[in-house]
Amino acid sequence: MATLPQLLSIFFPPLRYLALMRTFRLFRIFRVLKLFAFLNEGYMLLESIRKSLVKIMVYFMFVVVLVCILGTIMYIVESGTPFTRFTSIPTSIYWAIVTLTTVGYGDITPVTALGKFLSGIVMILGYTIIAVSTGIVSATMINSSNKKGKDGRCPRCNEKTDLNANYCKHCGERLH
Repeated sequence: MATLPQLLSIFFPPLRYLALMRTFRLFRIFRVLKLFAFLNEGYMLLESIRKSLVKIMVYFMFVVVLVCILGTIMYIVESGTPFTRFTSIPTSIYWAIVTLTTVGYGDITPVTALGKFLSGIVMILGYTIIAVSTGIVSATMINSSNKKGKDGRCPRCNEKTDLNANYCKHCGERLH
């Protein structure tokens, strides 16, 4: 339907002005502005990432050490075999990063049975790596959304509330 005015203008030249009607489709772009309704959720996500940044950095350092260890082990396992692409430890670490992140380019593959077994373990471990970092941020989001008001204040009227209260004593807003 969108190309119909263009096709009709080929066979009927006076209808070429219908092509101008297609420019009104550009107004559909303004539907993106409806996303501003979710701005608070975006701020909550960014705040959760900021709060869990230390945990994520510690976990990232653990993953870096793990990748170095796995790459070194894979180099030791695969280095003596013919037709192997594991020619150095940095190359093996590159393989470990690509495999652990589940990207899997396939440019470097193990040849030995032990190397293939280790590769399978690294692949399965990659899924847990993704899940743990997602879980850290999700847990922080849940903790911050379960707090009763911000700094002992009601999110609606901003008056001080009791920390154990379920409702604000000033406006009646539910605090959790």
